[in-house]
Amino acid sequence: MQEIKITEADAGQRLNKFLNRYLDKAPSAFVYKMLRKKNIKINNGRAAGNELLCAGDTVQIYMADNTISEFRKDGRVPVKGDGQPAGDSGVMTALNKAGVSTPSNPLEGIEILYEDEDVLILNKPVGILSQKAERGDYSLNERIVDYYRLKHMDNPLFTPSVCNRLDRNTSGIILAGMSLKGSQVLSLMLKERTLDKYYLTVVTGRVEGFGTIKGFLAKKAAHHQVVIYKTLEQAKTAGVDKPAFIETEYEPISYGRLEKTEFTLLKVKLVTGKTHQIRAHMQSIGHPVVGDGKYGLKSVNGLLKREFGLKNQLLHAYSITFPIGQDRLPERLLGREIKAELPEQFAEIQRRLFGDISDLISGEKK
Repeated sequence: MQEIKITEADAGQRLNKFLNRYLDKAPSAFVYKMLRKKNIKINNGRAAGNELLCAGDTVQIYMADNTISEFRKDGRVPVKGDGQPAGDSGVMTALNKAGVSTPSNPLEGIEILYEDEDVLILNKPVGILSQKAERGDYSLNERIVDYYRLKHMDNPLFTPSVCNRLDRNTSGIILAGMSLKGSQVLSLMLKERTLDKYYLTVVTGRVEGFGTIKGFLAKKAAHHQVVIYKTLEQAKTAGVDKPAFIETEYEPISYGRLEKTEFTLLKVKLVTGKTHQIRAHMQSIGHPVVGDGKYGLKSVNGLLKREFGLKNQLLHAYSITFPIGQDRLPERLLGREIKAELPEQFAEIQRRLFGDISDLISGEKK
């Protein structure tokens, strides 16, 4: 028998949702069957599955440890029968199983911009995946999970996760929910677009004046790219069933030139947030992001590679502003703007092409 003590991180969700996360390899029908047969109880009493969990509740699972491990994707039993953490406290990841040890500091080299018990905000470097693409990847999401478990060995059950994604070679702000409450409120704000998200990017050519780009996006799975259609009718004519509406705002900050090529430093607001949105949208208006191997210009990318050694797109999620009046947010985040400094190479190229614009991205570090 396993007894699980519910902590604040897991409170506020229905029992069946919690069980589906805990026994994440088991079909929902199996979980309900165990509830009906009284093999799963709450506070030593009968459970229907719709109970709202509170901190301090206990959940009893009358199954053998090896049975529980078979119904978990990671194959572990996170807690012992007395409710205490198991020997590895949940720190072991798929990398451990492959013979690779978990680092003592999973977030080493990654700047923490903000942290409390519900929310973690990081400045993701170029070259790190937000979420793993293949089984053996050690993405930022896995790093956050290991970081959480090293700090919270008394609660190996909750699994934090990133709430927004950045491409591997896009740097900047990543949001992660470190509790159920934090995950829910961040996901809701992203869905309802109440967060103001700004990027800095360098594009080819001279972009004049503030602008808004709207369109419909469809994925080209075979090429890991997306296609932008100006109208819904165009998308349907092309045979796209359910294209995603996208909207991007941009504002030129400064202009520069290298040899015969002109560049614009743009401040971009991501109104919607879809795969490759900024990169594909800027290409669609004839101003592709510099260094972008999928949507950029080979000649321009080659010029920047020769001059600066650039091997990735210059796209950085540099600022996010939280709304006022969100009662589930930590008070310290209400109306607060958090900024992420540019990567060193991006900052150097910006200085060489555009001069000193530090007043745009400086300010008190959050």
